Amino acid sequence: MSEANGEPLPALRRPDGVDDDTVAAVGKLSEALECLERARGHLYSFHQLMGHTDLLLGDATDDLRAAGHGEIADCLDEDLVGRNVIEGRWTFQIVEEFDDTYWSVFRDHERRVRDQLEGGVRHVFEAEMKERRRTHGRRHHESAPGVSD
Repeated sequence: MSEANGEPLPALRRPDGVDDDTVAAVGKLSEALECLERARGHLYSFHQLMGHTDLLLGDATDDLRAAGHGEIADCLDEDLVGRNVIEGRWTFQIVEEFDDTYWSVFRDHERRVRDQLEGGVRHVFEAEMKERRRTHGRRHHESAPGVSD
């Protein structure tokens, strides 16, 4: 925050001519991107959990075979170990397709909209909310690290 006028720091400042409705709409788009990032994280968790599941299943078949249950182990090995989780795909392929088909395209659009409508400034809505909600001049309420106001 600029010490003299109570406005956000220049890097967080709303570009001239950008109205409240635009800031709110771009803020909603950014929120949608944040939600997408969380969904992507869950997809990566699914990917890792399924990989771990397959490795544990392989260990279980080895243990069953060692315990004298070769026929059961063979059945599990042949039908489940290394099986696609959806038609033709392991989870790494799902992750790659999601990233290429949706995630990267969404991020490109969000960046383009922000560049066009807010001069590339990120989180204008949140920066302005922070300025409204913080207690100016109070420790741990600074506008940015190393800025006293």
